[in-house]
Amino acid sequence: MAALALPFEGLPAFWVVLFTAAFVVIVVMLVWTATLFVRAERARSHPPPAPEDGADVFSWVFLVPALNEERTIRDSVARLQAVPVARRHLVVIDDGSDDGTGEALASIAEPDVHALRREPPEARKGKAAALNYAFRGLGELLGDVARDRVIVVVIDADGRLDPQAPRYAAAHFADERVGGVQSLVRIYNRSRLLTWFQDVEFAVYGFLYQAGRTRWGTAGMGGNGQFNRLSALDEVADHEGPWRDRLTEDQDLGLRLLGAGWEGRQELRAVVEQQGLPGLRRLLRQRTRWAQGNLQAMGLLRVVLGAPASLPARLDQVLHLLMPVWQAVVGASLIGSLVLWATGEVEFWDGGPLRQLAFFYVLGVGGVILGCVARGAPRGLRGVLAGVLVAQGYALYSWLLWPALLRATARQLTDRRGWAKTERERVSLTPPLR
Repeated sequence: MAALALPFEGLPAFWVVLFTAAFVVIVVMLVWTATLFVRAERARSHPPPAPEDGADVFSWVFLVPALNEERTIRDSVARLQAVPVARRHLVVIDDGSDDGTGEALASIAEPDVHALRREPPEARKGKAAALNYAFRGLGELLGDVARDRVIVVVIDADGRLDPQAPRYAAAHFADERVGGVQSLVRIYNRSRLLTWFQDVEFAVYGFLYQAGRTRWGTAGMGGNGQFNRLSALDEVADHEGPWRDRLTEDQDLGLRLLGAGWEGRQELRAVVEQQGLPGLRRLLRQRTRWAQGNLQAMGLLRVVLGAPASLPARLDQVLHLLMPVWQAVVGASLIGSLVLWATGEVEFWDGGPLRQLAFFYVLGVGGVILGCVARGAPRGLRGVLAGVLVAQGYALYSWLLWPALLRATARQLTDRRGWAKTERERVSLTPPLR
């Protein structure tokens, strides 16, 4: 045991406390991640069978919020029209666009496509407000259709939903306890290194963390490719609608559905593709917004603790909600260790046994390796081995995004919540994949 003695012993008390806290956090996170890894593999290998009549046991409403989306909206609508469901309504919410979005929508003359136009000053108040606007009109649109047999699907204006996704989602909604199903998010412009790592990031989250929670019924909802039972949305809605004005309104909705007793599932066979951000500045701005939304979601801790779910499921959600705290502790320890190394207080490695270096390597990168292996596991042994290699670079990418947490914390403390819309890359109207 002496060979694995903690290297920060003998430092001043402040550093000992910081590094000990980081060590405990890392160990707990590794054990937690390993638990989710095992659960995720079970969920992936035993998905629920799709119903014989496919998606046609339900009615489907696709909600597409659009603000200045002339570059993508035709492609998105065309792909949703190609989804093979018998009963469909495609509702595009033009949230006060001042580009060619309105003209693009006006050129689409299809009976199942409904374009809703919001005008200032009501327009441009966030994605939640746009979705709620459409939600309030669903009663008139649907008529007397039973609301527990209606599935509301949120698709971003750059989204490309796999045509078979509703069929796989229906396999989960056959269980009346299920209120939400999340698709696996992929990046379709993943030809650049930065966008490729974003694709890895979404896959790791879906194949490990989301799939690991699906049998608990606590998988979260995402902003794109989110399926929700209409009666579940009714239960958490207020006079405005089910979505709240949060920077991550999708995460907020999923947690409140959990608190109301509904289950959330991840469906890995249902894929929705979206644009990645090719520039680091835009990516950091987006992730800062997401990180600030995570900080806002911590206000739902009491809701999660009181949810009618198993104790392990609730503890998992608490750990997840407090992730910004754990990230801050580990990040502060990294900065502290660099400071001590730069000032000559400690050596990077004192030349001790290699097993000591291996021990701390596993602690630091083990969770990342598990995530990348879970991503590659569907491809067999080659995918597993590739996952181990990918994890080395992905670990660096993860740390590249850590400054977003600092900026998000500063914005939250100063009550700054306004955000500029992320600009899309232009796409060509291509035939939907079948």
